[in-house]
Amino acid sequence: MAHEEPATLALRVVEARALNPLIRMFRLRTGDGSALPGYTAGAHLRVRVKLPDGSYDWRHYSLINPEARQGATDAPADYVIAVRREDDGRGGSRFMHDRLNEGDTLTVEVPKNDFPLHIGAARTVLVAGGIGVTPLVSMAARCKTEGAPVRMHYAGRSRDLMAFLPELQDLLADDLVVHADAETGAPLNVEALLDGCGAQDQLYVCGPKVMLDAVLVATQARGWTHDHVHFELFTTPVIEAGDHCFEVELAQSGRRFTVPANQTVLDCLIEHGCDPMFDCKRGECGVCSAPVLEGDIDHRDYFLSDAEKASGKVMQVCVSRVRGSRLVLDI
Repeated sequence: MAHEEPATLALRVVEARALNPLIRMFRLRTGDGSALPGYTAGAHLRVRVKLPDGSYDWRHYSLINPEARQGATDAPADYVIAVRREDDGRGGSRFMHDRLNEGDTLTVEVPKNDFPLHIGAARTVLVAGGIGVTPLVSMAARCKTEGAPVRMHYAGRSRDLMAFLPELQDLLADDLVVHADAETGAPLNVEALLDGCGAQDQLYVCGPKVMLDAVLVATQARGWTHDHVHFELFTTPVIEAGDHCFEVELAQSGRRFTVPANQTVLDCLIEHGCDPMFDCKRGECGVCSAPVLEGDIDHRDYFLSDAEKASGKVMQVCVSRVRGSRLVLDI
């Protein structure tokens, strides 16, 4: 079956402003002001960005709605997103910060939700780190709209770098717990946070890898099952100590490429004209799973089970690498 490309929209930037030195907010509308496709809390836009070398790529930005109002996101007049500047990245965020202005047109795909909120009888506990707050704003608003119990823990380096803090204070009042590293002299205490959770609470976590890893390790140690812990990672793959170049061979065609230390397998394949399936590029969604015939895999994803990782037969090529000098994929 052919892969159907998502529908795209050409939207006008009607507002672009800095929320703080690191984060810029954008409000997007149709050219004629008509209603936009609806979305649900946790959804994101896939946005087309221009990189410094002149090529184009796509970036994911969560849709933000702080209104606790029925139907607020069913047919919205605008989309709101926020982008954190990453000077060490490939250039997508720099494009959004330095080159996109009010009046410009942006190409986006229709909203998609890989991080859905499930409201039930249990309390929703939202854990945000930095720019990872963006999808959780919409979740908090949705809980308040439904009258569902909710509590948010929002962590950042300092209050002046924490976007949407006033909106969340108005929305959640005493149900918002703010942690600023600059005030406490320490990162968020994950164990204390979990101590305050009930056995049936549903945990939604979004933030940088170090925070997400800490939460996942702690919840797994407590025996929390996957159906109680939901997460989205707000970072792109980073170069780790010991990363090195290696050869990747595609067994079905015999083609071979060298993957540099600062490039993912996925990006290497794309660069050489291959057309692999992928979506999130963060090791969460599983779309880029590839069967492995040879190679000592360094798994860095959040999708595969421990058993699948131990088997060594499959990898997420968007983030994982190999420890040796050679990788053979059955593609």
